[in-house]
Amino acid sequence: MKAILTTVFCITILIFGCKTSQEPDISFEADVIIYGGTSAAIIAAVEIAQSDKSVIVVSPDKHLGGLTAGGLGWTDTGKKETIGGLSREFYHRIWKHYDSEDSWVWQQKSEYGNRGQGTMAIDGDQRTMWIFEPHAAEQVFEDFITENNIQILRDEWLDREDGVIKKDGKIVSLKTLSGKILKGKVFIDATYEGDLMANSGVSYHVGRESSATYNEKYNGIQTGVLHHQHWFWEDISPYKIPGDPSSGLLPRISAEPPGEYGAGDNKIQAYCFRMCMTNHDENRIPFPKPENYDAGQYELLLRSLETGRKDWFSKFDPIPNKKTDTNNHGPFSSDNIGMNYDYPEASYERRVEIIKEHRDYQKGLLWFVANDPRVPEDIRTKMATWGLAKDEFTDNENWPHQIYVREARRMIGEYVSTENDVLLKRVVPKSVGMGSYAMDSHNIQRYITPEGFVQNEGDIGVSPPAPYSISYGSLIPKKEDCENLLVPVCVSSSHIAFGSIRMEPVFMILGQSAAIAACMAIDEEIAVQDVEYEKLKTNLLEKGQVLTLSEISK
Repeated sequence: MKAILTTVFCITILIFGCKTSQEPDISFEADVIIYGGTSAAIIAAVEIAQSDKSVIVVSPDKHLGGLTAGGLGWTDTGKKETIGGLSREFYHRIWKHYDSEDSWVWQQKSEYGNRGQGTMAIDGDQRTMWIFEPHAAEQVFEDFITENNIQILRDEWLDREDGVIKKDGKIVSLKTLSGKILKGKVFIDATYEGDLMANSGVSYHVGRESSATYNEKYNGIQTGVLHHQHWFWEDISPYKIPGDPSSGLLPRISAEPPGEYGAGDNKIQAYCFRMCMTNHDENRIPFPKPENYDAGQYELLLRSLETGRKDWFSKFDPIPNKKTDTNNHGPFSSDNIGMNYDYPEASYERRVEIIKEHRDYQKGLLWFVANDPRVPEDIRTKMATWGLAKDEFTDNENWPHQIYVREARRMIGEYVSTENDVLLKRVVPKSVGMGSYAMDSHNIQRYITPEGFVQNEGDIGVSPPAPYSISYGSLIPKKEDCENLLVPVCVSSSHIAFGSIRMEPVFMILGQSAAIAACMAIDEEIAVQDVEYEKLKTNLLEKGQVLTLSEISK
């Protein structure tokens, strides 16, 4: 995390009786100020620059692209035909990268082939590719910045104490921890956390709403609902001495009751790092053993493996050059369940601690499975052939620079997207893009059942019957909250609907749509809430955005 810059003291020099002082230029101004370095932030910046408006990206991150460039190379596309505009342009550029034989360093292009679970990696008809290495994605984002001559301030963090100045319902400026002041006509919060949104006085929610709040089935506490494979198939004791509560709980199991089915809570779905791994020896670094390694943290995994589970390697999804995008799979895996509840509202310092705890947990997990003699031999010996990819994240000990913030704050804006939108149970007004992926919530808590066994809760996977529209009202605050802010990542959505919206291609779609609306608001000198939708719709379609099912079927 960036340290606060030390105070710049004025040096007084007396020359010919005149006193002068020199201070660094810390004031910046543009039509649009974007806070964030995510995929949505960069796509929004490109759209603004191509619309002949000035833009400055204030990025807390040194590396651009968020999760898209941070290990999530096995893209959760849903229906690819819903992905248009600059989002599709990104995946076209990925295809161009891998169309060159020079990009295939550790394997032949023909060896990789056309892979994907129902979604082909190399889409010959549309010249897009949806599966890629982290460094390839980051280079596309860097190319976007260079080609469009976009000004970007990296490693700059919003001053969350008094860094947002508002006047007459509008943001006037934001200030970073280093003292830089950014003035703009319209602001876009494109972070995963929503810090600018929250510090602008905009209403938001953290955690799960009750199922009754928006008349939903899959929101709130979901005890007894077991989707995917991320739950314990067998009865496993949660106690250090099996069956003996007096011995104490194993690590990473909550002693608190899970709560009433359907009730809301302040818990959020688990985070992890999407790891880029390889079993190609020339490019492999053996998993490092963390300094604070504690094998006892993984006792519950050992008990699960001892029941005979053999699905440990199920989410080692292959990306080019003999690497993986390795994601969570099973009841005890890379998801660090229950260890992130305070992250959305936490100070920067506390977030650093949470991220470190996740990194240490995950590094220890990899070491444990590859080295602990109690792990079943077939799994242990195979795991020992894997390691971190030597040519990825080279300035961060080959570890992803972005933790997977699956959800944090969610705005309560002019329109709240809910599962009724995703499941096509109501007509969505003012579409600015589409989603199609399942409502996917990872586990939220690990608890003790009434029968005295350990179980996970919160994992949901419910697919929409067809692609659905996302409302412009979900990108904008209520007018009384703020008139010149758009939020394309921490959108106005219920927890369970966000489980579908939160996919990286959708964030890029919404980033472009937010940027188009921002430019219209500037041109007409109006609040973002007053942008005329029919004009916005025309502009979105001209830019290649896909807004409704009828356009897909053409």
